[in-house]
Amino acid sequence: MPPFRDDTRPLIVHLIYALDVGGLEKLLVDCINRMPPQRYRHALVCLTTYGEFAQRITQPGVQIFALNKPPGKALHLHWELWQLMRRLRPMVLHTYNFATLEYAPAAALAGVPVRIHAEHGRDARDPQGLNAKHNLLRRLVAPFIDRYITVSADLERWLDQVVRIPAAKACLINNGVDTEVYRPGPQPADTSPWGPDHFVIGTVARIQDVKNHKGLVEGFIALRALLPDQQHRLRLSIVGDGPLLPALRDQVEAAGLRDVVWLPGSRSDIPALLQGFSLFVLPSIAEGTPVSLLEAMACGLPAVVSDVGGMPEVVTENVHGALVPVGDVGALAAALARYAVDAPLCRVHGAAGRQRVIERYSMAAMLEAYLALYDGLCARKTGRNTIHAA
Repeated sequence: MPPFRDDTRPLIVHLIYALDVGGLEKLLVDCINRMPPQRYRHALVCLTTYGEFAQRITQPGVQIFALNKPPGKALHLHWELWQLMRRLRPMVLHTYNFATLEYAPAAALAGVPVRIHAEHGRDARDPQGLNAKHNLLRRLVAPFIDRYITVSADLERWLDQVVRIPAAKACLINNGVDTEVYRPGPQPADTSPWGPDHFVIGTVARIQDVKNHKGLVEGFIALRALLPDQQHRLRLSIVGDGPLLPALRDQVEAAGLRDVVWLPGSRSDIPALLQGFSLFVLPSIAEGTPVSLLEAMACGLPAVVSDVGGMPEVVTENVHGALVPVGDVGALAAALARYAVDAPLCRVHGAAGRQRVIERYSMAAMLEAYLALYDGLCARKTGRNTIHAA
């Protein structure tokens, strides 16, 4: 018997690979928590598992399921998901990124009226999204998807020109952040080991290969060589957890940087930490529109990022920060050096970046767009006015 059997609000099931610390996961949790509770109820299904991050869901009544997918094909999960959908009877299945896409047909066979798939970015193994087998699967599953969400114009172009998904099925919804929570402010005491006299280059991202933390450390080493007289004030903060954190710590140790590079792992006080940064950096190999970049810009930080994916749509060269070629350590170091020696430039570009986020990447605008999409598809597919039903 379905849960909440006396609750007439339509149910949205969010299908994600795993619920752990990361930008996509944080965005999903924020959306669930901040959507008007009278409009929709939510359940979250993880193909693998979920961790302590699940405790950040504050919306009452959200059920979380873990399918414990083993490595490999795991074809039995299609049957398990079909059974779960038959039991939950959702109005909407919302899948996220390539790993979850193949389960849309099972949901359709289970009678889920609306199927939405979101592309938030690509990984380091296929940064341009050119894998022929993956794109063939995307096209084969397309008849079972009512709408594709992209979080950048770059991903929207890729869906159209490379994957060849009909343009009428695509919908761009910009990621959004809360500009009242993420705002400039004085560095709180005891949030990091660095003080007000340091120039703190910081990043917040899951420590995995696509984020290119190895290249960031190499860029910091090159920066110290470029500015030997500034070494006493240059610091690097790399906030986040992930599979490559041990290797990154080994790299820092081998370079003799233990006293100037901080690797605290996952943290829950990100707004306070960002307020202690002087500059935000993200040298990723591939990206959609990273939430951590938007949060940093909302805090008034200039940004040095790779010229890849959706990041050039957010950061305009010499207005909000700097764009550097992917993997170019020398260019990264030079961009960092420019800000390290020019405090007024940091302030001007940081202020422009905050204004950019306020105007284009607000949490309110993102939530409004998702609600409009859910409402419109539910009405079209079922004839049910979800607003009046709620």
